[in-house]
Amino acid sequence: MTNQKQIFMNSVMARFVILFLIIMVTTSANAQVLTFEKEEFAQRRQKLMEKIPDGIAIIRGAGEPTGYYEFSQSNDFMYFTGIEIPNAVLIIDGREKESILFFSSTERAADSEGIDVELVRNPEEITGIERYMPLDRFRPMLDRFSTDGYVFYTSFIPSEDFREAAHEKYDVLKNDMIYDEWDGRLTRELQFVRLLKERYSHVEVRDCSGVIEGLRIIKSEAEIAKIRRAGQIGVKALTEAIRSTRTSMYEYEIASLYEYYCKKEGVRDLAYITIISSDKNHPYLHYHNYDRLLKSGDFLVIDAGPDVDYYDIDISISYPANGRFTASQKEFYTACLEIQSACLKYLKAGRTPEQVGQMAKEDLESRGFDLTAKYWDKLSMFLKRGAVSHYVGMAVHDIGGTARSELKTGMVLAMDVYAVWPDENMGVRIEDTVVITDEGYENLSPGLPRTIEEIEDLMETEGAIQVLKKSGRY
Repeated sequence: MTNQKQIFMNSVMARFVILFLIIMVTTSANAQVLTFEKEEFAQRRQKLMEKIPDGIAIIRGAGEPTGYYEFSQSNDFMYFTGIEIPNAVLIIDGREKESILFFSSTERAADSEGIDVELVRNPEEITGIERYMPLDRFRPMLDRFSTDGYVFYTSFIPSEDFREAAHEKYDVLKNDMIYDEWDGRLTRELQFVRLLKERYSHVEVRDCSGVIEGLRIIKSEAEIAKIRRAGQIGVKALTEAIRSTRTSMYEYEIASLYEYYCKKEGVRDLAYITIISSDKNHPYLHYHNYDRLLKSGDFLVIDAGPDVDYYDIDISISYPANGRFTASQKEFYTACLEIQSACLKYLKAGRTPEQVGQMAKEDLESRGFDLTAKYWDKLSMFLKRGAVSHYVGMAVHDIGGTARSELKTGMVLAMDVYAVWPDENMGVRIEDTVVITDEGYENLSPGLPRTIEEIEDLMETEGAIQVLKKSGRY
C-alpha cells in the first residue's frame, strides 16, 4: 500500500472513529435526560389514562427556584414525565389515550437553566410523550377540551417538592396560610381548582390525588432499584458514622461526616434533614440541632437517608457514644431489635400489619420473652401493628401515609420500632426500609451492624475522624 493510500485510509478511519464517538456521546446524553427509560413513564401515564376514561388529568410541574439552590421537580410531575423543566404542564388524555407536554424554553436558555438541550430540541422523542406544545398553547387546549365534554382531573392536595410530603405539607399550609386571619390564601393547587371552576363553569373538576396515590404506592422494579441504591449509600454512610463516633465529639461532627459519605457517592442531596438525638433530647423524635457534646453514657439515635434520583430511603440506628452498652441500654435495645426482627419474619403480601404483629407476638412469647416487662411494655403499639409504619418512595413519608390495610407486592415500607425512656435519658429507634414480595420481603437497607456485638466490635475500629486526627488534619 502506498503512503498516500495509507494516509487516506487512516483519515477515513479517524473520521469514522470520531463519528462513532459523537454518536455514542449523543446517545449516552439522551439516555441520561430521564431518570428511567421513557417506556417506564409511558406505562405510568397509561395506567392513569385507564382511571380517567372520561377526561384529562392536568399535572403542573414546579416553578423556578426563588433562592440559590438547584431546581427540583415536583414529585407527581416527575413521576409521569421524568424531566426537570420549570413551569411545565402535562395533560394526560384518558379518552384519546395520549399525553401533551407544555413548556417554553429555548436552546440558548436551556444551558443557563440546566436543561438538557436535546430535550428542548426534540421533546417527543426524548420523553416518549406523544405531543409537545409551547406553554402559551395550554389555555387554548383547555378551551378545546372544555367544549368536548371532558371532565377535568387535577390534584387538590399540595405538590411535593424536595424534602416535602404532600399531606404533611397540607397540614402546615392550612395552619400557616389558609386559616391564618392575616393571610387566607389558598394553596397553589386549590387556587388552580378555583380558577378552573370559574373559567369553565360547565366542566366538572375532580380530584385525582387518590388515583395517583394508588399508582405511586406500588413500586416498579425500576423504582425499587433506585431505593435499593439509596439504601446501599445510606448504610455505608451510617456505618462510617458509628465507626467514627466517640465521646467528647459534637453531634454536628457526626451529621457532617454522614452527609459527606452520602455525597461522596454522587447523590445530589439527602432525603431529609439528618436527625440526631441523645440524652435529654430523645423525646424530640425529629431533633436536629446537633448541639450536644457527647459524653460517656450517652445513647444516640440517628435517623437519616439519602435521595437517589427522587427516591428516598429511611433508616434509623441506635448505639452508645462510648462504644459499650450499659445493662439498661442492652435491655432496651434488645427489646426493640427482637420486635423488629420478629415482625420482619412474618411480612408477606396478603397479610395485614395487625396479622404480622399477632404472629410476631406469638413467636416472641414462645421464645420466653415477657412482653409486659420494663422497656417491652413501651413497645407494644409497634408490635400490635407489626412494626409497619409509613410508605417510602419519592417522599420519605410517601404519599399514602401509614400502611394499615392488606400488604401488597411492590409496597415499600418503613419497618420502625422506637421508644423513649425520659427518666433515664434514653431512646432507641431501629428502622429499615423494605419492599413487600409474594414470598415475604426484601430489606432495602441491609448490612448495618444491628446486634450489640456487631456495634461494639465496629466501634473498636478507627473511623475517618480518628484517622484524620492522627495525621493532624482534623
